[in-house]
Amino acid sequence: MWMLLSIFFAFLLWVIWKYWAVIIGAGYDPTPMGTVRRMLELAGVGENDVVYDLGCGDGRIVLTAAREFGARAVGIEADPVRFLIAYLRILFSDKRDRMTIKFGNFMNVPLGDATCITLFLFRRGNEMLTPKFEKELAPGTRIVSFVWRIQSWRPVKMDALQEIYLYVVPKPE
Repeated sequence: MWMLLSIFFAFLLWVIWKYWAVIIGAGYDPTPMGTVRRMLELAGVGENDVVYDLGCGDGRIVLTAAREFGARAVGIEADPVRFLIAYLRILFSDKRDRMTIKFGNFMNVPLGDATCITLFLFRRGNEMLTPKFEKELAPGTRIVSFVWRIQSWRPVKMDALQEIYLYVVPKPE
């Protein structure tokens, strides 16, 4: 009886851990490394950029932006296990002085110093962020999204084959 109950609770905890991030806008599905590089290339990321990865998972975009593109990079992750994985990967990286990982909900983190934002969220997550982007980001800030479009904006560039969409924050009207 206790064994069966333990298995049930272990399974329940695993399901909650696996899918609770869906509630805040994204599940965990790591972006393929080729796509990571293509996202950063399409956005024209370079040494003068501050790249924010919202829902950074294991930190792969943060690491790539700093190591291969020379940018400063900030990852924000709400899942404690994924945050810890990303934190440890960055802690042991040779470019750790150019990277930061923050724990928490990206809706509560100021984004004003970003010059580029990367996203791999569901449509609902992108739409929830649109007013935040318009309020906090400077005109000209680049936002690059994998798979899910920002419905109320028109992309300025796209890679249709890899489903990558580049947006630029418009000037206020």
